[in-house]
Amino acid sequence: MIAVAILIPWLALMLRGRIFQGIICLVLQLTLIGWIPAAIWAVMVINNDNQERRHRELIKALGQR
Repeated sequence: MIAVAILIPWLALMLRGRIFQGIICLVLQLTLIGWIPAAIWAVMVINNDNQERRHRELIKALGQR
């Protein structure tokens, strides 16, 4: 998913369910200088989503004890 975030940032955001952010990212990506910030933004969103998922799993596992 990181490769998608770097190559097609708006698609990576939309696949994560962030439609409005994906549209804003697409507009940003349409400018040549905006591609780099769009890619960084998409990678950060994906990493944040993965981290939140790990935290939820950890809290769930600790709650079962």
